[in-house]
Parts: sequence; structure tokens; C-alpha cells
Amino acid sequence: MLQDREFLWLNGIVLGLLSLGSIIGFVLSRQDLGESAKKVVANLNARMRGWWVMTFVFLVSMFLGPTGAVLLFAFMSFLALREFLTLAPTAAGDHRALVWAFFVVVPIHYLVLWTGWYGLFAILIPVYVFLILPIRAAAAGETERFLERTSIIQWALMICVYCVSHAPAIRLLLPIPDDKTHGGKLLMFFVVVCELCDVLQYVFGKLFGKHPVAPTVSPGKTWEGLIGGVVATVLIGAGLWWVTPFSPLQAAGMSLAIGLMGFGGGLVMSAIKRDRGVKDWGSSIAGHGGMLDRIDSLCFAAPVFFHLTRYYFVP
Repeated sequence: MLQDREFLWLNGIVLGLLSLGSIIGFVLSRQDLGESAKKVVANLNARMRGWWVMTFVFLVSMFLGPTGAVLLFAFMSFLALREFLTLAPTAAGDHRALVWAFFVVVPIHYLVLWTGWYGLFAILIPVYVFLILPIRAAAAGETERFLERTSIIQWALMICVYCVSHAPAIRLLLPIPDDKTHGGKLLMFFVVVCELCDVLQYVFGKLFGKHPVAPTVSPGKTWEGLIGGVVATVLIGAGLWWVTPFSPLQAAGMSLAIGLMGFGGGLVMSAIKRDRGVKDWGSSIAGHGGMLDRIDSLCFAAPVFFHLTRYYFVP
């Protein structure tokens, strides 16, 4: 991967953007600002520190190859599943089903992905786990709120494991011709576009946001933030076409799909938090909340990006 100039250039761009954000945050922290502005700047700097740590971990996994991607996202899925189910109502009868979910389903699913077995990867959780896990829960004999409890576990596995795993699947299940990084550039393109869209929506929302998209769900998500963030992301994604198998126009279209699905994912996960009465999914990432707070958009965008790419661009 060190011999691939495009990959190294992309790494340089990411590190350059992080450095620019850190410099801006440092300069703003030295200004004489009002209390509300100080809180915004402090939040910005906390987020930047979190981004540095997350970027370092992600880049290390990239240099470890496809196995590194599987290990990283398997760990992320485990943490996300834990956060999701911590907020869900469970009963004593669910404990063995939960043990299966965490210590059987997650490892087997990512092992299947690591072997490159696309057929089983595509149906393991939506078909086999969907049928077997409720049987395990029903066998415990706990019938009160059974439908609600079982549905939550099923949905948590779909979002936190199945959907998230489509990101590392970009490296293992999408054979891009003449790619020395074995899908590394394409995975990095997806993650950069997805996360950058989140950041840009936040920035445009703070600067220009006046009209909430769904005020009862997430007052901070505005039409101005959505439109400004997505448009900027599409332009940036088109400008990064050279690390993908796409043309500039195709890269713009894929970036649009990532941005819109990512926004939808963030909105859905905000609705769940609102329903559970919490602000964040957790506190595992300083400045960002929990793992699900950081990857909520990725959960929804990854399967769409993977299947669009597989259908249209893999020979």
C-alpha cells in the first residue's frame, strides 16, 4: 500500500484536513468569545481530538490489509451492539439469546466475511439468525413483551452488525481490477465521504441552520445543514474520483447516495435515542458520545454503497 501514490495522497489529504481543523480550533480557543461561543469551540476541539484518535486507529487498520478492516469493524459492531441493547428492555429469558448475539453471531458473521463467502454473508443474519434467535428466546419461556424484546434484538443485529459489516466488505467482496490496495482506497473513499458529510452538515447547520427537518426528532438537523453538507460532499466526492473505479460524475452520484442515506441513518438513530430518553448512545469516544453516535450514518450508507458498487462496477 505504501507504493500506491493515490492511497498516500488520500492519506495526506485526510491528515491535512485534520491539521487545519485543529489549527482553527486552537486559534478560536485563544479568542475572547462569549460563553455560548466558548462552548461551541470547546466542543469543536473535543471532536478534533476524537477525530485524531479515530483516524489513527482507522489508518493502522488500513495498513494491516483486509484482515485489519475485518477486526476493526467487528470491534466497532460489538461496541455498537452493546450500546444499542443497553438501552433496550430485556428480560431474564433473553440472556442466552443475547450471549448468542454477542459471542456467536458477531464472530461467525465476520469470519464468513473474512473468508469472502458472499452468499452466506448476505443471508446469515437476515435469514438464519432471524429464524434461530427467536427460537432460542422463546425456549426460555419468557412471554411478556416477547415480540418487542425479540424485535429489538433482531433490529440491533441488522443495524449494528449486518449493515456495519458492509464497510469492510468493500475490501473483501469487491475485487477492483489493478488495485494494489485490495479495495483500501475505495473503503477509505467511502469512510471519508460518509464522515465528512456528517461534519459538513454540522458546520452548515451551525452557520446557516434555521429550518429543522424533523424538530421533534432532532432539532439540530436542519434543511440548510442537509443541503449545504450534501452539496459540498458531492463536490468533494467528485473531486476524489481518482481513488475509485468511478468517473467524476459517477463519484458525485455515489457521494450523493452516501450523503442522503447517511442523513437518514442519523435521523433514525436520533429518533431511537429520543424514544429512549437519552442524548448520546454512550461515552466511549470523547467529544462524540458513543460508537453509534459516530457511525449512525455509516450504518445506513454502507449497504447501499456496497451494493451499488458491486452491481454496477464489479466485472
